[in-house]
Amino acid sequence: MTHQGEILQEAIKNSGISITRIVEELGITRPTIYRKFKEETIDYNFVKRIGDIINHDFSNDFTVVQQSSLPFVTPAIKSVVTNSVTPRVTQVQNLESDPSKQLLVLQTKYIALLEAYNELLLKVYGPK
Repeated sequence: MTHQGEILQEAIKNSGISITRIVEELGITRPTIYRKFKEETIDYNFVKRIGDIINHDFSNDFTVVQQSSLPFVTPAIKSVVTNSVTPRVTQVQNLESDPSKQLLVLQTKYIALLEAYNELLLKVYGPK
């Protein structure tokens, strides 16, 4: 079965929009997006942002099983701050005792944190 990263990659390819443009608009690097293409599950916010850029609705592309594995987490409290920094939402932690799954969750959170830091640096200091 095709995983979410492959579906995302195929949709981008079919859109005709360059990877360069997408990574610039997202404020991430090319290696980051290529890593996302290899992931079996991708954060909903990331998928939504890609969909907004390429004008694509991914709700029809993922099967019910894949949609249920997307971490659809919405903020419980609206942010009072009105700056342009993208709010980050943490995933709901699964209480499984499988260390490899826990490591994957931590890795995903770490990458999201690094991407948020990159976005902040770009907004504060601008592009190089």
